[in-house]
Amino acid sequence: MSNKVLAKVNGREITEGELNSFYQTLGQQIQGQFQGEQGRSRLLDELIYQELFYAEAVESKLEETEAFQIELNKMKESLLKQFNIKELVDGVSVEPSEIEAFYAENPQFFQGQEQVQASHILVDTEEEATNILAEIKGGLTFEEAATKYSKCPSKEQGGDLGLFQRGQMVPEFEEAAFAMKLNEMSLPVQTQFGYHIILKTGEQAAETQSFEAVKDQIRHQLLIQKQNSAYITKVEALKEKYTVERL
Repeated sequence: MSNKVLAKVNGREITEGELNSFYQTLGQQIQGQFQGEQGRSRLLDELIYQELFYAEAVESKLEETEAFQIELNKMKESLLKQFNIKELVDGVSVEPSEIEAFYAENPQFFQGQEQVQASHILVDTEEEATNILAEIKGGLTFEEAATKYSKCPSKEQGGDLGLFQRGQMVPEFEEAAFAMKLNEMSLPVQTQFGYHIILKTGEQAAETQSFEAVKDQIRHQLLIQKQNSAYITKVEALKEKYTVERL
């Protein structure tokens, strides 16, 4: 943290580090309003204003008033609660062996899904689709036909939809695409959007995610579980130690 002094108010220094820390407490949307030198100058103004209020509070002995002491005690109580909970959860850790055991014992969580790559041509009527199939059989390429006739935005890519897995397409389209052989072209398939001619261009078998790819995700999940367990266990122990009355 930089100790460069940017301003002094009643003898108290405001440093560059304090300015940076204040900036970090702001949300991203608000931070956008304080970019550049002009923005930093406005933030420094705000810190100066706060110091002015502090100077007046000290001079008027606001700290000694009953109202301030009540608020101070409320904040102290809240901080003690949160700090004690933080101490508890920060003391929880996950061992590498626990991560490895979870991965080995739960392969179903890391099994990928089969995927298919397909192109399609979408038109309004079955007759249109049938005529296009005839043109393709007559020598027009699928990509040319898609660009020329399809009403789907994928026409700009020759009808290519890329890779997709089950649940991403409407049922009729999906059922046909997954049932087809590689490089096979379908007859017209009707969906709620119209009639599709589908060309299956690729397929990818379901693959299990590697341990290296998911170990951080597992560690995070196990850490949350262990922290929650530690929290509940601690609460039950404290309920035995201290009286609790629901009124």
